[in-house]
Amino acid sequence: MGKKTLEPITESMYYVLMCLHNRNMYGTEIAECVRKLTDDRVKLGPGTLYSILSTFETESVISKFSQEGRRITYAITDKGEMLYQNELQRLRKCLWDAQRDLSFEESDSRVSTEDVKGTAGELSTI
Repeated sequence: MGKKTLEPITESMYYVLMCLHNRNMYGTEIAECVRKLTDDRVKLGPGTLYSILSTFETESVISKFSQEGRRITYAITDKGEMLYQNELQRLRKCLWDAQRDLSFEESDSRVSTEDVKGTAGELSTI
């Protein structure tokens, strides 16, 4: 059996969904949104971004909302919103697991429980 296209989604895919979760956007707006959300840690080049958008459109995760010339505005679909929420829940569980692991054996060389709790708290507001 072949690998499903959207399992697991990549970090770049996740951030594209996060941006579209908030509002409809066109390509360069999405790239800028991702760059700002990640404080320049994740930068989407045109090839990566439009490959993701093409895959998402093929899989009905997003749809074209409007088009003016070459500028296409994309909207997240119900399927895309479900994919976003499922990935957000998976990431929250990963943070929870890390927090539990840290409570068993916490050292100065590892991330503190407070750091994980802070990150988990930030994610819960998304």
